[in-house]
Amino acid sequence: MNNRPIGIFDSGVGGLSVLEELQKLLPVETFIFVADQEHVPYGGKTKEEIEILTDKILSFFVSKNVKAVVIACNTATVYAIDYLRQKYKIPIIGTVPVIKTIASISKTKKTAVFSTPATAKSDYLSSLIKKFADGVKVFKVGGTGLEELIEEGKLEDLKTDKVLRESLEPLLKKNVDAIALGCTHYPFLRAKIQKIVGPNVAVVDSGGAVGRRTKTILENNGILASKKNKDMFFTTGNKEKFRKVSEKLLQKKLPTVFKIRL
Repeated sequence: MNNRPIGIFDSGVGGLSVLEELQKLLPVETFIFVADQEHVPYGGKTKEEIEILTDKILSFFVSKNVKAVVIACNTATVYAIDYLRQKYKIPIIGTVPVIKTIASISKTKKTAVFSTPATAKSDYLSSLIKKFADGVKVFKVGGTGLEELIEEGKLEDLKTDKVLRESLEPLLKKNVDAIALGCTHYPFLRAKIQKIVGPNVAVVDSGGAVGRRTKTILENNGILASKKNKDMFFTTGNKEKFRKVSEKLLQKKLPTVFKIRL
């Protein structure tokens, strides 16, 4: 047993969708959540920039004596996880689109990954598709500006609806029947996405898979917790804005939010 905390981070509030799944599956674990909102979105940054930013976050987690880290950001995972795993010796769990899942459930053999533009054009995503979607067509769609709208808590904004429709409606003409959400911000728009694509299209996110993978790694390393301590929340941006948007997304109150500089 090991009661040290688990670090979890994202460029912003999107990673909270993964945190929710982790808390459900691992209710005794303690989490330290970091939102790097000073640098959100990661989608427009280079690989080198993302490596530098995530390296600073990992260094912060090490200072907090975490036992594992969850990258609750698809873009950070596809561009930086290999670099971080080489540098840090603690278990690091990434978040990537569930290609294997949508490929296995699709009847039309036509699927899609709906992600940030950066994730959509990454070599990492292309390699996942090649590995896990043999014989299945996977369309890659980037939701330009959607991450930023969710960061502002604009779930009901007309701009949000416009981006969703422009991104998703063309997929219906291609007979797509399964969509993987490739950005951790997007599960907060699941109801809107499902309404646009209809009941016959499966919409799947990575949160559950990340939770199960994290639990397996903790078990395999013998570091599951026996006692929960207080979760902690940090942002590199405006802590009151983070609190306001997070509470709107999670539909519950947060404990104290701390501002950090990395």
